[in-house]
Amino acid sequence: MASRTLQRHGLSQAVATILVLAFAAPLAAQQAPTQPPEEEKATTLAAVTVTAQKREEAMQDVPIMVTALPEQLLRDSGVRDVKDVQLLVPGLTVTSTQSEVQTTARIRGIGTVGDNAGLESSVGVLIDGVYRPRNGVGFGDLGELERIEVLKGPQGTVFGKNTSAGVINVITRKPDYETSAEGELTFGNYGAVGAAGTFNSALGESAAFRVYGAKRKRDGFIDVRTGEGPRRETEDGDQDFHTLRGQLLLEPSDRLDIRISGDFTSREENCCAGLTVVRGATARIIDALATDEGVVPVADPFARVAYSNRSTEQDIKDKGVAAHVDWVTPWFGEATLSSITAWRDWGAINGLDYDYSSADILYRNAEKDESFTGFETFSQEIRLTGSTDRVDWMVGAFYADEDLTRNETYRIGPDYEPYLSIALLSMINPALGTSPTAPLFLSQASGRPFGTAFAGLGADDQYRQNATSTALFTNNTWHATDALDLTLGLRYTREKKELRSVYSNPNGGVGCGSMLANQSRVVAALMARGLTQAQAIGATPTVIGFSCLPWTNPLHNGRSTNQEREEKEWSGTLKAAYRWNGNVMAYVSAARGYKAGGFNLDRVQSATGLSIDGAGIRPVNDTSFEGEFVDSYELGAKTTWLGGNLLLNGTLFHQTYEDFQLNSFLGTSFVVRSIPEVTSKGLDAELMWQATKGLLLQGGFTYARTRYADTIPGVDFVAPTGALYKLPGAQVSFAPDWSGSVAVTYEHGFSGGLVGRFNIGAKYMSDYNTGSDLDVEKAQDAFTVVNARIGIGRKDNRWMVELWAQNLFDEEYVQVGFDAPLQNVSPQPGNPFNSYNAFLGAPRTYGVTFRVAY
Repeated sequence: MASRTLQRHGLSQAVATILVLAFAAPLAAQQAPTQPPEEEKATTLAAVTVTAQKREEAMQDVPIMVTALPEQLLRDSGVRDVKDVQLLVPGLTVTSTQSEVQTTARIRGIGTVGDNAGLESSVGVLIDGVYRPRNGVGFGDLGELERIEVLKGPQGTVFGKNTSAGVINVITRKPDYETSAEGELTFGNYGAVGAAGTFNSALGESAAFRVYGAKRKRDGFIDVRTGEGPRRETEDGDQDFHTLRGQLLLEPSDRLDIRISGDFTSREENCCAGLTVVRGATARIIDALATDEGVVPVADPFARVAYSNRSTEQDIKDKGVAAHVDWVTPWFGEATLSSITAWRDWGAINGLDYDYSSADILYRNAEKDESFTGFETFSQEIRLTGSTDRVDWMVGAFYADEDLTRNETYRIGPDYEPYLSIALLSMINPALGTSPTAPLFLSQASGRPFGTAFAGLGADDQYRQNATSTALFTNNTWHATDALDLTLGLRYTREKKELRSVYSNPNGGVGCGSMLANQSRVVAALMARGLTQAQAIGATPTVIGFSCLPWTNPLHNGRSTNQEREEKEWSGTLKAAYRWNGNVMAYVSAARGYKAGGFNLDRVQSATGLSIDGAGIRPVNDTSFEGEFVDSYELGAKTTWLGGNLLLNGTLFHQTYEDFQLNSFLGTSFVVRSIPEVTSKGLDAELMWQATKGLLLQGGFTYARTRYADTIPGVDFVAPTGALYKLPGAQVSFAPDWSGSVAVTYEHGFSGGLVGRFNIGAKYMSDYNTGSDLDVEKAQDAFTVVNARIGIGRKDNRWMVELWAQNLFDEEYVQVGFDAPLQNVSPQPGNPFNSYNAFLGAPRTYGVTFRVAY
């Protein structure tokens, strides 16, 4: 009933709800019993702590909407990486595209889209205080977790790097002085086998260490038809990785803690093949060029059968070291000086079948000199934190030096020119059809194809970017009265980026060049295929445009560009929190968030050579885009009930983004567009309830109305011809209006020192579109994913056997829908030529896990 009312009345009802929480709840809380009967008293939740303001505080005292996920809940829910976290957090969506490293996190519908490494993440990922340059760099086995905190809204005055939409803060388990060993062994469907173990011990009275290692393998979720190859892998979406982490804790005195850590992870897998969701007329041309084994008979993506003659092998290496020092100084009233020094090196190689078919059209080899994206990052953060009777204060500085390397190639197969020729001729003159007997419109009377040489290495480009980020920040809370706290946060950031790009067409641009030089022959060839002279002349620019796509355009050959940009920006926050009594706190906040601009690391071309203009063949030298800003306002309440065993929190939010960075795949290349305005407004509400000693409920919902501005300038947004014409005034992609999550955990003791434990969790999302251009073919209906786990073991945790299932009811849903490359010829809906692909969500997986601990 409440959800229907909210949908009917919109934000006004949400305002009423939050006002009830903020101002009516104090009276109810005063009337509620502060101590339940002893036999019903459960472990209190009021003491749940977070580090959302870089100091340990009770979650109920922090004027931020933060979801705190403790270790046991993460284990019960099967959380191993950032993508798994979304099941437990309403308003959080995490998706992957053409490789697992291209993972995007979104909060309240806001996130950075696409595989362009030049775009920084709207939602930041920090692991043990170290910022990861992109969401995909933070993707992987997180190891032993102490807790995960998800902060919603812009963050910047506390955490090391600016983020405009939120932060996923991962805290792993630290060494202690007890000698212990833990291990787990997992078996599951799809041939899954996993092993992990940890050892912890003291090194004398002032030092300890912890070592963790894991190895996991699994067969692929997708069967692959390889046609004539050369691909030999007949599965896709498999898993094969190992990781090793070590930590050393040194405590030479009560005032000094030093923690040194190092880690290494390797992933060698196959990912990710796209599945056909709409089979347009272009599919029939591919049928003619591929072998029988390579033909997509019907669009049935959830049969999980892909067609790919080229490898999707990926090889990812991630390593790093960090030193975290906390020193309680004799200065400023025993303030704590904290330093986090980190060096990280991450690299990914990914083969790709661009056309997602078994025809040999366009591909990229999985070799470092052809396909490599890497980050080498050094970062240093220093904070001085202290307090007086009335003020909790913090000042700090942050520095990061990031070297980004990207090698990007396009190899052109022998089916490229026949496919493109038939497709274009069929589009220009539908009467010719798409049968394999249709003549190639580029053929001369001699039978030799005009403009041949669309084969081999079409594009070979290198991008080298250096980015430095320097910031000074402060965050201070003044306890104006015993009930009223005022918080001021301020940050000054200087971002500097330098990019050198080198482009070459080793042997793939001859066809485009000969057409540019011989347009009269193109006209003659089209007339020979049944077009009138006027039709042929009108069609020639289209033919040349498709023949001079970025990877075959010789105008890029030999180009090199140098670009620089520098940004100096202020961001900050102002909060007021009022504690009505020991159980209810209400707060209001305003924040200015910021995410740096950058450069599009891709070939960009247009009609005029300017990135803002429409399709064309002239190379664009300036591929920069502006920084992203957000003004965010929140009104919230945090309430504690039943003696600390029930936490009910809610926040009303309104966020306005300026120059929102939208990265869109338009069938041939990625383009970055700055959207003048995007708004996200709604309500977050979350609950944790320790109903009895053994029963815990955790959940919440997010209502977020996230929309583009009604008017967006630029040719891409002009209806009905612009590629992004559906965006003005529309719901943002990956931004469901409603999302909700719930997790129920029950533990019961048995005789003989045994305990049983059961957990079931679910995540619901209302309908939304998975394509950044909002094509109707990419829409995803509302769906719910359910996970469950049941186990039995000893009360002292010496051993435990668990049966588990992820996506228990095998819900079928799409992660990302996209235009089938080279198979989408018009943005207008219902075009019969257009074909569409998708990357799917994981199917049902299940298995058994054995745990031991000593």
